[in-house]
Amino acid sequence: MFQTPMDTNPLPPSVEPPTLQPISDSAPLASPASSMLAEVRRESPFRAVFVGPDGMYAGTRWLIYLLMGGTVLVIEGTLMHFVHPHAGGPVWWSMVAQITLVLAAILPGFVMARIEDRPFGDFGLPARGAFGSNFWAGTLWGIASLTVLMLVLRAAGAFTFGSLNLHGGRIAEFALYYAVFFLLTGFFEEFLMRGYSQWVLTKGMSFWPAAALLSISFGALHGANPGEAKTGLVAAGLIGFFLCLTLRRTGDLWWAVGFHMSWDWGESYLYSVPDSGAVLPGHLLNSSLHGPVWLAGGSVGPEGSYLVFVVIGALWVLFDRAYPGVKYGANRGTLSSS
Repeated sequence: MFQTPMDTNPLPPSVEPPTLQPISDSAPLASPASSMLAEVRRESPFRAVFVGPDGMYAGTRWLIYLLMGGTVLVIEGTLMHFVHPHAGGPVWWSMVAQITLVLAAILPGFVMARIEDRPFGDFGLPARGAFGSNFWAGTLWGIASLTVLMLVLRAAGAFTFGSLNLHGGRIAEFALYYAVFFLLTGFFEEFLMRGYSQWVLTKGMSFWPAAALLSISFGALHGANPGEAKTGLVAAGLIGFFLCLTLRRTGDLWWAVGFHMSWDWGESYLYSVPDSGAVLPGHLLNSSLHGPVWLAGGSVGPEGSYLVFVVIGALWVLFDRAYPGVKYGANRGTLSSS
């Protein structure tokens, strides 16, 4: 018997087989994750400014930190106004104000440590280094470098020590007061400008561009000080840039905090000269600066003298030789080494 051959087209005559299109090499298939991200960005263009494919941008996290710090400062300022509504006040009230600044800088750092899922110490103030060898080395470098500057000004006839302004127990009392006061200043300014800010911006743009940006900001912020001048602003920015070097070479902020404390203590208390344009009560000497502004610094104080740039340059060279290795971020290997 003969068999009828099988029909090679299983589809009914009315149904056409689908046409397959060739895949172009120039149009790769989108992954589900990228498609979802693109969809989110289409739905919220504002979100795309602050959030990238790997999460929040470094600048976004820095902005969050600054906003939290500003909020804490406003709350503290409001409470202080109710406690002490009048401007000025006793000397100890300045210490209270300084504590509020430290809290406004550091408390948001603890919050960001939770957000970043990192120990707070990674931002420059590890507890294991608290008041250790780096801190005391920085303290020594700070008072020694300022003393060299003041002695040169004295030899040039631009500085006179004068007589004692304090006597008896008040000498030790104000010496201790200003040591604590400027320790708080060191914590506030160093952590604000070279703590979390330096850490997060380093992840976004590498270390030295972040250091330059923050050092320029550090100098500009001193413009709010009464008696400040352009020379003092440049000097403050360059000192801040030098302190970025100390952070990079020591691995934390303790050296910088010690330097910052002793330099300010030496200016305001020990040598009793203007510090960024401000003369504080309770200084040790009735000293004076005189002569041309380029030499003596005028109302700014020693930081307004052109000689301060020589001191900063010498500090950079000496520190570079004394601390040759890079330690910043080396323990966890999370920061750019460039």
